[in-house]
Amino acid sequence: MTFDAMRMAELSLQGYGCSQILLILSLEAQGKTNPDLVRAISGLHSGLFSGKLCGALAGGACILALHGGRAEPKEVEDPRLPFRVQQLVEWFEHEFGEHGIDCDDLVGDDPRKRLSVCPKLVLAVAEKVSALLESEDP
Repeated sequence: MTFDAMRMAELSLQGYGCSQILLILSLEAQGKTNPDLVRAISGLHSGLFSGKLCGALAGGACILALHGGRAEPKEVEDPRLPFRVQQLVEWFEHEFGEHGIDCDDLVGDDPRKRLSVCPKLVLAVAEKVSALLESEDP
């Protein structure tokens, strides 16, 4: 799965949040759309609208679950899912979490910081999620 930085910028300019951008790109890579899911994941915007957990990180975990979770009673969750999410969180903390992994820790209320930091976070998370999905390791 590849993520196009220009497409990310386009979606951002359309007003989508970090988690929504990741989801839309993941769905597009699968040749799918799902407006209800895009709408639902908007609840992660701006750290749950409270400056809490970074939407890029939360969205990345959701993308991993989109590829490995279960939706139907007869489905079986990919046993690698919990490990992949854990790896994503640990990587994110190491790369960006010097002061924490909440949206407020990363960008605060500074709109300029959001413009410079958030796109980098989204692209980095997208690349890490892709690497985790391509890996056979848990």
